[in-house]
Amino acid sequence: MASFQNEGINRTIQQDWANREYIEIITGSIKKISDFLNSFDRSCRGRLASLNEKLSNLERTIEYLEAKVSKGEVNGNNQPNVTNQMNKQE
Repeated sequence: MASFQNEGINRTIQQDWANREYIEIITGSIKKISDFLNSFDRSCRGRLASLNEKLSNLERTIEYLEAKVSKGEVNGNNQPNVTNQMNKQE
């Protein structure tokens, strides 16, 4: 009778350890996924900020050129002087 109870207890302990190992593996995997997603988020935010800045510069250049064209201010080639404006913005 005592042997039967010991076997039951041992089986329960082994199942508990197996469950704990499984939970540890799952937890580690979730942490790795979370770290990757956080890193990916930081990378994307940085790249989007850089693209946003470039886009803003282009929009300002277009507005400037549109204003020059509407005022009739063009250089000898009948084209706006883009180089000077772009150098000013950088």
